[in-house]
Amino acid sequence: MKKQTIYTLIKSGLFLVALIFLNSCNTQEELSPEEARAIAKEAYTYANPMVDHYRGLHNYFVDKNSPDYKGPWNKLINLARVYTPEDRTIQTPNSDTPYSFAALDLRSEPMVLTVSDIEEGRYFSVQLIDMYTHNFAFIGTRTTGNGGGNFLIAGPEWDGETPDGIEKVIRSETELVYAVYRTQLFNPDDLENVKQIQDGYQIQPLSSFLGISAPETAPEVQFIEPLTQEEIRTSPKVFEQLNYLLKFCPVHPSEADLMNRFAKLRIGAGMEFNWEDFSPEIQEAIKLGIADAWEDLAAIKAKAETGELGSGDVFGNRGHLNNNYSLRMAGAVLGIWGVSAEEAVYPSYYVDSDNQPLNGANRYKLRFEPGNLPPVDAFWSLTMYELPASLLVENPLNRYLLNSPMVDDFVFDEDGGLTLYFQNESPGKEKESNWLPAPKGPFSIVMRLYLPRKEVLDGSWKQPKIYKVN
Repeated sequence: MKKQTIYTLIKSGLFLVALIFLNSCNTQEELSPEEARAIAKEAYTYANPMVDHYRGLHNYFVDKNSPDYKGPWNKLINLARVYTPEDRTIQTPNSDTPYSFAALDLRSEPMVLTVSDIEEGRYFSVQLIDMYTHNFAFIGTRTTGNGGGNFLIAGPEWDGETPDGIEKVIRSETELVYAVYRTQLFNPDDLENVKQIQDGYQIQPLSSFLGISAPETAPEVQFIEPLTQEEIRTSPKVFEQLNYLLKFCPVHPSEADLMNRFAKLRIGAGMEFNWEDFSPEIQEAIKLGIADAWEDLAAIKAKAETGELGSGDVFGNRGHLNNNYSLRMAGAVLGIWGVSAEEAVYPSYYVDSDNQPLNGANRYKLRFEPGNLPPVDAFWSLTMYELPASLLVENPLNRYLLNSPMVDDFVFDEDGGLTLYFQNESPGKEKESNWLPAPKGPFSIVMRLYLPRKEVLDGSWKQPKIYKVN
C-alpha cells in the first residue's frame, strides 16, 4: 500500500508530497497521543476555513439542487439584487452591494476578467480569493481605478508572457479561484444602473481573448460532497476534505515543514486519512485536538467582541496574515470572504457599552457626534445579524442595514449629531427613519467602512459605543 501510494504520487509529479508521505510512514508508529493532539489542533485550524470555503463554492457552483446555486465554473453570474434573509449559505452577508460571482478553474489556462468604464464616485471591486481563503488580489476602484481594462488571472503553473491588451497579470497560489464582484447601489432606483455595469463585466479563457486554439483541457474535476457546517465544526472528516482540496494547492515553500508534521496523521495532498486506521488512543487525541482549536478560537472571538481585534487582522493575503492560521480560521468563522483592510474594515458590535451581549429584548442607541460620521472614501453601513446563525434579520420594513446613502433620509439631532436605534419594536414614527429592526433574541451589528481613510486604518478614529436604553 505504501509503495503504491508513493509510486502514484511520483507518477503524478508530486515529488515533494511523496517525500513527505514517505517521511510520515517512517514516523507514524512513533506518534504519541500528545503529539497527535497537537498536530490535530494545528491541522484543524489550518483546514477549517478551506473546508468551509469549499462548502460555499459547492453550494454556489456545483450542486444544481442547492437553493443557492448560481451557475457553472468559469462563467460570470450577476445577481441584480442585494442579499436578504432568504440567503442562508454564507454568514454575515453584505447587503450594500449587488454581487457578481465567478468560480475559476485555472488548470488548463488563465482566465481574462474584463471590466468596462464605471463612472467616478461609484465604488466597485473584484475580490480574488484562493483556496486557502487568502485575498490575494483586488481589481477595482482602489487598485486599478474605474477606467476598465482586461486582467489576466493565472494559476501557479502558468509561465507565459503578458499578452497584448492585458492591463495586469495576477497570479494565484492555487488552481481554483473564487472571484467576488461588488458594485455599489446608491438607492433602490439605482438598480437599473447597476445592472448595466454588471453587463459590462466579462470573463473568458485566455485563448478566447487572443482568438487562438485552446490548450488541452484538464480532466473534469470530480467534486466531492461537502461537509455541513455542523460536521465542519466537530468531525475528523474535515481532514479527508482537506486532503482533497490540497490537490489544487501546490505546497507553498513556507509550509513544507508544516506539511511534514501533518503527514504524521496522513494529512496532505494525495494521502488517505482513514479514521479506522488509528488506534483508539490516537482517535481520542485527534478529537481533543479539534476541541483545542475551538478553545483558541473562543479566545480570539472574545478579543473581536471587545474591539481588541478587527477585521483587518483576520482578512488579507498570505503576507499580511503571515501564516497565522488561527486568525485565518477566525475570519472564516466570524464572516468568511471578508475583504482586506485597505478595501474595507468591519468594526463590529457584539456587546453594549456595559460589555453585555446585544439582545432584542432590550433597546439600544448609537450616536455619531457632530462631524464624526465614519471617514471613508466610498461609503459606510451598519448591518444587523441574528445570532448564532449570523444571517440577516427578517423584519416588516425589509430593512437590513442603515448606510451613508440614506443620510438625507435620517433625522439628525439638534446639535448636528446622528442617533440610530436598534430594537425589536418601533422607536416611534418620528424616529423610524433612523431605526434598524432587531430580532427578539441575540444579534450582532457589523459596521462596514469601504475605502476607509487613514484615520480609520491607524486607529485615530474610534467607532462610537452602543448603549442600552433604559
